[in-house]
Amino acid sequence: MLRSLYDWTMAQAAKPHALWILAAISFIESSIFPIPPDVLLIPLILAQRQRAWWIALVCTVASVLGGYAGYAVGYFLFEAIGQPILQLYGYLDRFQEFQGWYNEFGAWIVFTAGLTPFPYKVITIASGVTALDPFTFGLASVASRGLRFFAVAALLYWFGPPIKRFIDRNLGWLTVLFCVLLFGGFAVLKFL
Repeated sequence: MLRSLYDWTMAQAAKPHALWILAAISFIESSIFPIPPDVLLIPLILAQRQRAWWIALVCTVASVLGGYAGYAVGYFLFEAIGQPILQLYGYLDRFQEFQGWYNEFGAWIVFTAGLTPFPYKVITIASGVTALDPFTFGLASVASRGLRFFAVAALLYWFGPPIKRFIDRNLGWLTVLFCVLLFGGFAVLKFL
């Protein structure tokens, strides 16, 4: 079943609408969706290596715009829902302390999370909740997401056929590794 899903994804990656689907996934992943865009980014670049840089750019722009949507969720819904709950339980003062800490190191937090398998939507929403400077948030997002997606594009552009063969031969354990990293990011979040 996994092999047929992989083959189907590779076939879809060669179709003209695949770039729009990647943009949509990149956008919603940065605000609410749990699956990273790499699941389509990698097959799309492998299927269209000559367009690797354009694909990485579209993925980056959509991800950053989605990050601002996540920021808006945190910014606008916190006052309506989150703040009254914190007040009710007496944690509003602690949150204000956390907010000061987050804003002091926010650019580095956004940058680091944007490069890792850590769920990026958590950072985008937290940035809105803490009212991290939107320009700082955007700059750190462009730098980290761009570096991440363009690094993937560069590796696949220069080493595409051997990487594709490697993925084809090791799909099973690579899927397990992907799931461990994805759920590990959520587990880390739970303990922070």
